[in-house]
Amino acid sequence: MAIDRQKTETVHWHAVFTASRAEKKVRDRLEELGMECFLPVQTVLRQWTYRKSRVVVPVIAGLVFVRVSRQEQVKVLQTKGVVAFLRLKGEAGAAVIPDKQMEDFRFLLDFSEEAVEMTNENIKAGDLVRVVKGSLRGMEGELIRHKGVTKVLVRIDMLGCAMVSIPASFVEKLNK
Repeated sequence: MAIDRQKTETVHWHAVFTASRAEKKVRDRLEELGMECFLPVQTVLRQWTYRKSRVVVPVIAGLVFVRVSRQEQVKVLQTKGVVAFLRLKGEAGAAVIPDKQMEDFRFLLDFSEEAVEMTNENIKAGDLVRVVKGSLRGMEGELIRHKGVTKVLVRIDMLGCAMVSIPASFVEKLNK
């Protein structure tokens, strides 16, 4: 079903705000409707009073990504737990997230051995680099120093940046 839809209608990635702590339920409901969804999650170590436990948590709280056509946006909004689409200031309609940015973000989450950190700080552009060693080999991004640590950064318009620590020797500068 999804393959036929993609051939006839233009589909784009959008960010959807969810009710508090409802990200996984919203993802499941949208997938039941046959929509392509992405909920970025990672495992973190949480400390309680007497014990530590590994917990799977969303990377971006209250947000699920969905790839739909303009016509399907109504179905998304009618889904229980969905609050609204991310919109750009002064523009009508849901903000579109470019496919390349989503691919880079998903690659970073899939292959990073360390926790991915999201930030919306105004980070200055650094050198464009390609990772040449390690599990993120082939990924392109910006090399920055954030709080004294070398990181590779992937920008996601409207949402900020995803960053992961990486040794500087694992990257090569791109000539762009």
